[in-house]
Amino acid sequence: MLIMFELLLGPSAAHDNFGTALTWVLWWPIIPILFLFLGRFWCAICPFATINDLVQKFVGNNRPVPKFLKKYGIWIIDALFIFVTWSDHVWGVVENPLGSGLLLLTLTTGVVASGAFFERRTFCRYVCFLGGLSGNYARNGILQLRGTPEICSTCTVAACFKGTDKAQPCPLFEFPKTMTSSANCNICASCVKNCPNDSTQLTLRAPSKELWFIRKPKLEEAFLSAVIMGIVFVQNVTMLETWPSLLHMLEKAVGTTSYYVTFSISFLISMIIPIGLLGLASWVAQKFNGETLEMNFTRFGYALIVLDMAGHMAHNLFHLLAEGKAIIFTGLAFFGQGSGHGLSTALMEPAVIQALQFGLVGLGLLGSLYTAYRIAKANYSQEKFLGTFAPFAVLMVILGFVNFYLFVLPMAMRM
Repeated sequence: MLIMFELLLGPSAAHDNFGTALTWVLWWPIIPILFLFLGRFWCAICPFATINDLVQKFVGNNRPVPKFLKKYGIWIIDALFIFVTWSDHVWGVVENPLGSGLLLLTLTTGVVASGAFFERRTFCRYVCFLGGLSGNYARNGILQLRGTPEICSTCTVAACFKGTDKAQPCPLFEFPKTMTSSANCNICASCVKNCPNDSTQLTLRAPSKELWFIRKPKLEEAFLSAVIMGIVFVQNVTMLETWPSLLHMLEKAVGTTSYYVTFSISFLISMIIPIGLLGLASWVAQKFNGETLEMNFTRFGYALIVLDMAGHMAHNLFHLLAEGKAIIFTGLAFFGQGSGHGLSTALMEPAVIQALQFGLVGLGLLGSLYTAYRIAKANYSQEKFLGTFAPFAVLMVILGFVNFYLFVLPMAMRM
């Protein structure tokens, strides 16, 4: 409520707005870190999801999830994620407190409508663009909640899914007895409380381990991983100090000064690059393993998630460490204790931030390479292994190099 009040009714300038600082300088950079260490736990405590639960409790109809959402939910999430990122740059959502407030109000409207009509957390599972991002990243996390197969095989009550008087049913429609992915587990632990046999356990695992053995890879999830890579690219490019000159060159090339047009072209190119390169690597691998291009694209698209997450964290690290003091300054101004105008918002020197960014991208590159290696090793014979792995290894190196290069260039701050 404090953030919404400040975004909608507070200072119109982003660098003076406490709500903007809390949302985009603190919360947004920390989110991918939470996904790495705590999986999708944020979704368990998300204020929007909590509003959904409250609406459902008092006026909910608890209708079943519509079939079209079950079938096309991930594609809807993909489209919304692309649209929100595009609208951020075209309409200035992040730099405009009112725009940020309207985005949050739109999410609130969505969860209220979903909670009023549909069961559990339908919006979070099938519509929320942040839920789609968190689902992808949670696969890379070090926490997993799973049932014990030997115990679950003899259970017939399905209390973990249906719920009991001890706790609610799984909010995201997962069945721990057969669950093999953390993508739709928010670690709320309701299944732990409901299980009559103490079967469900929370354990640690190696980062990215889940990605090595995806049983039923989905094209829409692999596509999202490639889209996220493109979005990380465009987020970095538009923050470069050279972005205005690049934009001017593009305006001359297309013959228009409309930012809607020029940014849309840049945005499209940024997403086409990783999607196209993944498709090219899949086509080359097809020659060696005999799989279809679609299957190669789908199966190895998951390997991008590690580098996605690293690039996302490295990009957000700049906001957190180069603009972090804005949280303090705007907070003091909110309580009438000064504004901090003219003072540096940086928590660390640019060289230190850049070194941390390089370290994150380097780890992400190694993680994606190893994930592609494990996927190839798990699915193909020795004769087909090298020809399958090599094109995807080249792909990871190219995408890793692009990330490195973008972080070498000087960036401009938002706050």
